[in-house]
Amino acid sequence: MVRLNRIYTRTGDNGTTGLVDGSRVPKSAPLMDAIGDVDEANTAIGLAVLAVGEGARADALARIQNDLFDLGADLATPGPDFEPSEMRLRIVATQVERLEREIDAMNETLPPLRSFVLPGGTAASAALHLARAVARRAERSAVRVAEPLNPQVLAYLNRLSDWLFVAARFANGPEGDVLWKPGATR
Repeated sequence: MVRLNRIYTRTGDNGTTGLVDGSRVPKSAPLMDAIGDVDEANTAIGLAVLAVGEGARADALARIQNDLFDLGADLATPGPDFEPSEMRLRIVATQVERLEREIDAMNETLPPLRSFVLPGGTAASAALHLARAVARRAERSAVRVAEPLNPQVLAYLNRLSDWLFVAARFANGPEGDVLWKPGATR
């Protein structure tokens, strides 16, 4: 269980931050970029929850937010052993598979794409597209990390951006997607 009695510790005042195993890394390390970008994606999803409103989609987004905290803990736990344990919180294949099932379920109700989709339409769709773009950045940051990463972290981030894309299309409802019109503004 996490227990925070004090928010500031002063241990990072020298430009380093602690990992789960107690080791310290520079805050400028690619690993910290990835962890920060995952945190930003989580925050963007929090805004999307407000735009989506109550219901199954908001519940799924809340579950994804929890997954992203797990994913951040996974990133912050160095070492080549990616099996979860009491001491190692790891993203697992079933979390990725759940995203895939939910993508498939949402996608069944959507018309085939006729062009690239512009971010927008409803407020919920726009918020989901923003969260998708931030999730893509988190994925790119994770790919740049030099240390070995749990392969499920990369799979989860890749699938998450797909989930957010399909959810954004789903949020546009009967109004449909806002489609790119190549060369329309020449």
